[in-house]
Amino acid sequence: MSLRIIFMGTPDFSVPVLRALHDAGHDIVAVYSQPPRPAGRRGLELTPSPVQRAAEALGLQVRTPADFKDPDDVAAFRALGADVAVVVAYGLLLPEAILTGTRLGCYNGHASLLPRWRGAAPIQRAIMAGDAETGMMVMKMDKGLDTGPVALTSHVAIDGTMTAGALHDRLADVGARLMAEAMARLEKGDLPLTPQPENGILHAAKIGKAESRIDFGRTAAELCNHIRGLSPFPGAWFEATIHGRPERVKVLGCEIAPGGGVPGTVLDDRLAIACGAGAIRPLRLQRAGGKPLDLADFLRGTPLPAGTRVG
Repeated sequence: MSLRIIFMGTPDFSVPVLRALHDAGHDIVAVYSQPPRPAGRRGLELTPSPVQRAAEALGLQVRTPADFKDPDDVAAFRALGADVAVVVAYGLLLPEAILTGTRLGCYNGHASLLPRWRGAAPIQRAIMAGDAETGMMVMKMDKGLDTGPVALTSHVAIDGTMTAGALHDRLADVGARLMAEAMARLEKGDLPLTPQPENGILHAAKIGKAESRIDFGRTAAELCNHIRGLSPFPGAWFEATIHGRPERVKVLGCEIAPGGGVPGTVLDDRLAIACGAGAIRPLRLQRAGGKPLDLADFLRGTPLPAGTRVG
């Protein structure tokens, strides 16, 4: 036997779950994803989401409504007669008519240890906050934002060098296995549901543009967490004068360095930069329009000697 599943997801993070459910032999009756978005240099080409591309490669039916405000879209969803909807980073807050539109409801794969980091950016926020661990959870969705009861949990350690990109990939793999297990147990009727605790709630707000600029007034430890949490996208950056012109430089990796001084001051010939307490040394950098470079390669073409001020 197998479940009749509606899968709902959009970015790369969702794709391993879709493939795991397909490989497990479930009947995926439709895949919902965000509509194709403008892309290309001029923004004239409409590019389908990673989930849409993966679903089409598997020969699955894909639907891309902008939302579920049209009653016809809701009716079409419910008419599929699915047992369950699996939602992973779909990108829309689902209305009650969709949450109740399958026999067994909607189950979400969420990348945090709920109720910590409910919301849009749990991976980035966990690293930026200096959390020692995070995880994947499968939860049954209700009308709130990531507030439903939890079915299964898998913990993942965050070490001091892990970037958001690396943690994203790790959690995507963990989430695929966890959701496959959840659906197997749901099919057998032995999937537990436990209400979330009322304490420990934190909200993972979407990353704002202003957060990407590095504030050297913070401590070195805080800045290393901040930089790792924004790497590789959108990338934390500082502004420096390079060859007489101000230019943004992204920092994609760093370490805590010895020394200190006026925040934003370059301290040595290997780009240690003073912070509010301590110093950091960028290890991987990217100039505007350039490719990411390790520190030694970056410094060969970009002189930033001791005494330079950046910020």
